[in-house]
Amino acid sequence: MMRMVPILLCGGITVLGVEVKLPKTTLLAISTDRGYIMCGALDVALLNERLKDRGIVAARAVGVRTLEELMEAPMESVTGAAETLGITIGMKGTDALRLML
Repeated sequence: MMRMVPILLCGGITVLGVEVKLPKTTLLAISTDRGYIMCGALDVALLNERLKDRGIVAARAVGVRTLEELMEAPMESVTGAAETLGITIGMKGTDALRLML
């Protein structure tokens, strides 16, 4: 099953949360027009190495099970393009999303 949820950030900005229920796991992502944060399924190394030319703005949190947890979790890894926006490892998901607006 897939669920798409509008999420209101401080400042009245709406971002899109996506939850995909798969056997034995759930994929979670929250997207802005510029980038996204995602659960541990995101391969940041792939984005930084093989897809570097695309400049993908993304960050990953591990151990999250809900969109709410993803927003509150510290980012475990970030892409180089995300770092140029000031997104850092350890930053909360909501703070990373604000920098992606």
